Amino acid sequence: MSNDSGNMLLALITGAAIGAGIGILYAPDAGSNTRKKIKQKAEETGHDITERISHVKEELTKTAKEKKEAFEHTLDEAISTMSYKADDIIETLERKLEDLKKKNAQLQK
Repeated sequence: MSNDSGNMLLALITGAAIGAGIGILYAPDAGSNTRKKIKQKAEETGHDITERISHVKEELTKTAKEKKEAFEHTLDEAISTMSYKADDIIETLERKLEDLKKKNAQLQK
């Protein structure tokens, strides 16, 4: 989940909680009932936030694991490719060295 989505979710939850609180405060009800409703809404909102945070945590963990595996795969491929290229370079250098040795031997005669 991106940072913008997280901010939007937080704003939505905050707005819903404020709206519910204002609705309860303006409802024609006894003070004890109003306090009970506010407490109940706060508990519901807290539970909802806890569930959403848990979900976000699970999603982030899953995404991090996937990204780690993708990185490791890419790294393995890069190392493998570099190893083949290094072998090719070494073989080319060895051929060049043999050619130079032969030329040097001819010049020594």
